[in-house]
Amino acid sequence: VTHTPLYGHLIALGVLTAAERRNAGAQHAANAMAYRDMIAGTGRFLTFCGGAAVVGQRMRPDPKDRVALKRVSENDKGMVVRGRLGMHTSPAYAEDVYVGALTGLEIDGHRAGFIVPVNAPGVTVLCRKAATRDRDPLISPLSGRYDELDGQMWLEDVFIPWERVFAVDPEPEAIPRWLRWHHLRGWLAKAEFTLGLALALTDAMGLKQNDATVGYVIDLIAEVQIVRSCLTAAEHDPEFTPSGYCVPNHAHLAAGGISLFKARPLMSELLRVIPGSSLVVAPTEADFAIPELASGLEETFGGGGYSARQRSALLRLAWDHVSSGLDGRESSFELHASGGMPGWRAWLRRSFRDYNSLANAVLKEIDIPMPAIDVAGIGTAPVAPRRTVPLPPAGKS
Repeated sequence: VTHTPLYGHLIALGVLTAAERRNAGAQHAANAMAYRDMIAGTGRFLTFCGGAAVVGQRMRPDPKDRVALKRVSENDKGMVVRGRLGMHTSPAYAEDVYVGALTGLEIDGHRAGFIVPVNAPGVTVLCRKAATRDRDPLISPLSGRYDELDGQMWLEDVFIPWERVFAVDPEPEAIPRWLRWHHLRGWLAKAEFTLGLALALTDAMGLKQNDATVGYVIDLIAEVQIVRSCLTAAEHDPEFTPSGYCVPNHAHLAAGGISLFKARPLMSELLRVIPGSSLVVAPTEADFAIPELASGLEETFGGGGYSARQRSALLRLAWDHVSSGLDGRESSFELHASGGMPGWRAWLRRSFRDYNSLANAVLKEIDIPMPAIDVAGIGTAPVAPRRTVPLPPAGKS
């Protein structure tokens, strides 16, 4: 399911917070506040791009060229940029894109992000192809409505006014903090939908008293409840921005995201297991329309309070959820778009606050003097850089 305009409001709020924390000049915070107010008032659709270089740029022999964008020129009204930007979400619907500090662009020695309208002169948006799906909405009840269209954006001498350029931190921690909350809520919605399907199939397949099936359902409930608890903790134990906005506590968010990253493959597999082989051979409306098959299909798939059409419709819904291209496409997107497992682990590492208190607390149980432990550096040490392309051997390109 693509993001709503509310997603853009969260991005704009993150840009404001990053500009305030960077303290590179009052105009950056003022411009970010004005843009946020405009987003809140109009519902203009803003989406997010981190700004990292795409694969072809990372292959260039000269390291100075391994960047997403370069500033071509500037004047008192703004700057002109040129380059290629990687994956961002909702390009078919968005009106603006926030391009983050991973481009390497700097303003007066500060890393900078900027807003670019998708219809600005020189902007080209490339969307990936839609998912392969059946035209019958009863065969593809989910992928016919909910596929995500992600894409790239190319900029050819695009003018960006200074009021849409913001000095932010090199590591954009503040900007996507609300987005990760938004992502985790979206992931939880999918997990709850998976659990709901599992419960409905358990009833439809007559397996409510089957111990193995109930065990599978309990495994799904546990994963859903973990993320619910993490989100509740993130919202009830918040942090605050310089302006006083409430920020979800990222130590709780990151734990929930890591948990669900690990659980996603298992949850999809359990939903394939619960209905048994009927998931694979469930008939379609076209099958029921053949008179020679209709009565036999009713005997094969009907009974227990369900008609053959009802039980088959539920099976096809489950199939489209976890056995069509929809599940794989969505999983591939989420593995990269939100920073992936390495990103969520890094955010937990930096946001965890109890390194020293926990380590020193256990020393109280030892009856001899012990040295004070300082392991806070685990959380403050630099995170490993993104994957880089090594320089080619001399004489090759």
